[in-house]
Amino acid sequence: MSWSHYAYYLIVALMMIGLYTVISHGNLLKKLIGLNLFQVSVFMLYIGLGAVEEGSAPIIKDGVETYSHPLPHVLILTAIVVGIATTALGLALVVRIFEAYGTLEEDEVITRDAAEHDGVAA
Repeated sequence: MSWSHYAYYLIVALMMIGLYTVISHGNLLKKLIGLNLFQVSVFMLYIGLGAVEEGSAPIIKDGVETYSHPLPHVLILTAIVVGIATTALGLALVVRIFEAYGTLEEDEVITRDAAEHDGVAA
């Protein structure tokens, strides 16, 4: 096994930490942090898979025979922009939820919301 495989093990570990954080925590801010960890690990996975050993940038030059494919890197740049927008929207929602309910705990928000709807319906 080469050293390059250890990078994939670290990426998968980071991915599982992010997924575990999203699933196990009730705090909405911690869920957002876990989502970002998961996104970063996916970015790293795609960049790692797109790397070509001894590959050059896709610019035609004399003496270069192996080129790296630019598509994974372009896709990751787009995904980073989408990830930043998702994080900004998530943070805005977290701020608004905190202003409305006074807490960031998912269970408390659901309980207060259910109690509010039961009070209005009664």
